[in-house]
Amino acid sequence: MNRERRGHTLQTTELVNEAYLRLIDASQVRWQDRAHFFAISAQLMRRILVDFARSRNYLKRGGGAKRTTFDEALVVPPPRSNHLVALDGALEALAVKDARKSRVVELRFFGGLSVEETAEVLKVSPDTVHRDWRLAKAWLAREMEKTSTSVA
Repeated sequence: MNRERRGHTLQTTELVNEAYLRLIDASQVRWQDRAHFFAISAQLMRRILVDFARSRNYLKRGGGAKRTTFDEALVVPPPRSNHLVALDGALEALAVKDARKSRVVELRFFGGLSVEETAEVLKVSPDTVHRDWRLAKAWLAREMEKTSTSVA
């Protein structure tokens, strides 16, 4: 949540509360260890944030959406929720190519885990996490840029 804009309508406590409620409902999960808990939690938080961003984008398309002139639209940056949805799509594409790099991004970006914690969850070295993180960020940036230019 620290990467979201100020005044984001979904607060950190709400995100944690929603994740907690979903974890409580996960009575079928057989928790293996602390790392497994972090991995599931990061995945849940990603789903919650992406679902929230999608619902906000859906609501903006109609209803009480504020009309802006063409000139105003050039000045106002696109909402961060659009970036979150684009990131989710790019992450899904990355998971097809390299699942571990996708998991590294999910754990670090959505789960807020450190390099060492991510290495523990994935059972790899911290150096591997650093490499995967660096390569995944570059790949995702390129993928999201392709997506944004093809939409424009």
